[in-house]
Amino acid sequence: MSMNTGTLVDRFGRVHNYLRISLTERCNFRCVYCMPEEGIPLRPRSEFMTRHEVYSLAETFVRLGITKIRLTGGEPLVRNDADEIITRLATLPVELAITTNGVLVDKFLDTFITAGLRSVNISLDSLNEEKFSMLTRRNHFRTVMDNIRLLLEHDFHVKLNAVVMRDFNDSELIDFIEFTKDRNVHFRFIEFMPFAGNNWDLEKGLSYHEIIHLAQQQYGSRVIRLNDSSNDTAKNYQIEGYTGTFAVISSVTSPFCDTCNRLRLTADGKLKNCLFSNTEVDLLTRLRNGENIEHFIHASVREKHAARGGMDTLRDFEQQASVNGNRAMVAIGG
Repeated sequence: MSMNTGTLVDRFGRVHNYLRISLTERCNFRCVYCMPEEGIPLRPRSEFMTRHEVYSLAETFVRLGITKIRLTGGEPLVRNDADEIITRLATLPVELAITTNGVLVDKFLDTFITAGLRSVNISLDSLNEEKFSMLTRRNHFRTVMDNIRLLLEHDFHVKLNAVVMRDFNDSELIDFIEFTKDRNVHFRFIEFMPFAGNNWDLEKGLSYHEIIHLAQQQYGSRVIRLNDSSNDTAKNYQIEGYTGTFAVISSVTSPFCDTCNRLRLTADGKLKNCLFSNTEVDLLTRLRNGENIEHFIHASVREKHAARGGMDTLRDFEQQASVNGNRAMVAIGG
């Protein structure tokens, strides 16, 4: 089978080689920034991709130049066929990774190792058990921490994602950084972003500059700016002498759209060319109808805006966030 025979290039010359595939909208957490407290309406399974359709769509994207696939959700590991999907996707010539809340990692460790999946991102918004439970609306703190240790013991590349929110977990920023002192983990601070049902407000989030200022107040000249890899969404740092690193994903106040190489496939088979775009292309229906979906993928990539789904400035972002019409984060894919 011939792979990587084309490239997905938009009007701004950005080459897209990274696909994030959401396996499900279901999740065993109810994180306040991701999902409305009441959850989202459950839909029939027939509206979502089967494991065979996940593979078929992924195979098409790989043929068009995708070289990295990250599995997301919801919580991707709650799917009862997640192990089969991971194993099958591992046969494609791609770097395979996953973003998870960490609760079920121990159940899938052997699957990850066999599939060659070595990069795992885990959401960890607090190192305080009580606060963790408040934010996730679930009490799985100790399980998540045990599974982070398990991954590190098996030499996985582990990134920990924290959405930093004012007057909630911003007081833990230094604790997060200290977590990297003797652990080979990469803590990433994500600016609070607007999605349906999460009551977003610009003032609730900490900006990139605020986060770095707090780090510099604590560590001074020991805060080292690292070189970012190409297409990196994170601005990377390290404390001198520490084992791990930390970074800021500044989607709101200092976006990285100029080098974006990402596409998203939702669990119901819709292609989103940008996390913030409220337009989608239905690939699953066309696949089921026997249509050639490559044309629609190329068209979606060409129509991608220069920045944040057309919200070019922070003022645009603030004005449109409340009326954006975008999905809840859990229905997009983290």
